Amino acid sequence: MRLLKMRASSRLLLVGGTLIGVMIFLAVFADWLATQDPNSMSLELRYDPPSWAHPFGLDENGSDVFAKVVFGARVSLTVAFSVVMVSLLVGLGLGSVAGYCGGRWDAGLMRSIDMLSAFPGFLLALGLVAVLGPSVGNLILAMCLTSWTGYARLVRGEVLHLKEKEFVLTARSLGATPLRQVVFHIWPNLVGPVLVHASFALAGTILAESSLSFLGLGVPATTPTWGALLNSGRKIMLEAPHVSLFPGLAIMTLVLGFNLFGDGLRDFLDPRKTVE
Repeated sequence: MRLLKMRASSRLLLVGGTLIGVMIFLAVFADWLATQDPNSMSLELRYDPPSWAHPFGLDENGSDVFAKVVFGARVSLTVAFSVVMVSLLVGLGLGSVAGYCGGRWDAGLMRSIDMLSAFPGFLLALGLVAVLGPSVGNLILAMCLTSWTGYARLVRGEVLHLKEKEFVLTARSLGATPLRQVVFHIWPNLVGPVLVHASFALAGTILAESSLSFLGLGVPATTPTWGALLNSGRKIMLEAPHVSLFPGLAIMTLVLGFNLFGDGLRDFLDPRKTVE
């Protein structure tokens, strides 16, 4: 039974990793894969269907949809990894302090998280981007504002549990400083849960970035994004479905990849697997 579970988790990791790898490949080599400038226009050819010259067809401005999709992958992945990395570091630090120190530190952090959680994170990011203006930096800042709270809660709970374990108590009795206990004895045991949470957070961040871009509050209009492509094609779905179809498939592929990878990673790292 355990072997079957490991095989299932390996398949999830393989499929999810393959989907993610394909999208990362498109983003990294977008300059070579896209034969057209994503911002070039040919108004006389607008809404042309897919062809050999334009595999994904043309949009409302006569721009190549394939070029916009591959360059949009670069924007989405940059935003997603940046938001998750910053949120992870902030949540790891604050959650560790709250869980290890307890008392006022713990109470203060948890009340702050409760206040932020009481307001929908997407609406908060929407308002902040609307005030600061559309740009990649402002988008990352707005999404990081509440994204760290999930990591902080997770890390705090794990630290509260781990700091009473024998190996931590032994290190403490041998004179290890609190910082050394956290960094060398507690954090290594957080790798699994944090990575699994980060995998699912990447999928959520991709959807949030696409949603903000769909509303015109993501990045500048000159930067191709999947959400903006979806928005431009929503009014002509029956006449030119390819404009929205391919960016929608790109979003689905990347989100599915991160979710499958997260599921496989969670099953692979689950210590409760037993031989039945």
